[in-house]
Amino acid sequence: MDSRWEGLDDLGDSFGPSSVTIGNFDGVHRGHCKILRTVAELARKDGLTSVALTFDPHPLAVVAPAKAPKSLTSILQKAALIREQGIDKVVVMRFTPEIAGLSPRGFVERVLVRSLRAARVTVGANFRFGQGQSGTTDTLRALGSEFGFAVGNAGIVTVGGAPVSSTRVREVVGGGDMSRARRLLGRVFCLSGPIVKGAGIGSKQTVPTLNLVPDSDVLPADGVYVTLTRIAGEVRWRDSITNIGMRPTFAGQSRTIETYVLDDLGAAAPIALELGFVRKLRDERPFPSAESLRDQIGIDIEAARRFFRRLRSLSDGARTYS
Repeated sequence: MDSRWEGLDDLGDSFGPSSVTIGNFDGVHRGHCKILRTVAELARKDGLTSVALTFDPHPLAVVAPAKAPKSLTSILQKAALIREQGIDKVVVMRFTPEIAGLSPRGFVERVLVRSLRAARVTVGANFRFGQGQSGTTDTLRALGSEFGFAVGNAGIVTVGGAPVSSTRVREVVGGGDMSRARRLLGRVFCLSGPIVKGAGIGSKQTVPTLNLVPDSDVLPADGVYVTLTRIAGEVRWRDSITNIGMRPTFAGQSRTIETYVLDDLGAAAPIALELGFVRKLRDERPFPSAESLRDQIGIDIEAARRFFRRLRSLSDGARTYS
């Protein structure tokens, strides 16, 4: 995955003209993707550089920390997913109290006009910007007329009769409904991050696992999942099963994400991975002994193998989930 991104100061004085969209893009769901593809298409049509401007941290983390949402994607995941929509430049703006205090006009002059040299700006249906979110799409259009850039609205994407939003994605992922999450995202929900050494229980008493520390905040509900695992530095996705939870059989004290890869890793010693959640197999529950848990893991592994066999019997099935 191409996770490159730049700051405003990295662009240089000769940057632009550009076709721009602005947003948090957390999760990069189907609604975001519609906007991003529109921006990329307009850029190609008019000979512009396509730009997605996003923020780090989330603006609410600065202006109202108690209301700041948990992140669905790390900044690196977000950048990679945005670029997959055909965007040339992912620009990450450090959100500070100073930026929060900019008026809509101040934001447009400083960011869109001076830094990005925007010729086109495309935003979502509920776009707000500037101090206290006082700027609307109409405000942006008026400023665009003054400063010489066109403003468009990409509309909304609905699933199940309701608009797709990062809030909806957080809710369904948190509930463990990976099928619905896939419909909202247009792909499987993924976590990524470094692998850390576990307590050694799996290798000694059940099965050896890779223990992930995610770079983002939102986790699927506790339970056992059919997953796809991509080791850092590899292109291929490997079949796997993953347990999220407290390891109640062993009186665990903290939540862990433990993945068992179904094929042989050989001598590889992975340091990081990406984990795609395909479907939930069962809830996490305590077992009377390590032996009974190991027996259940064997059942879970066979269920996952059957699932992947059925999946690959379908035309382009692998692409649907990876």
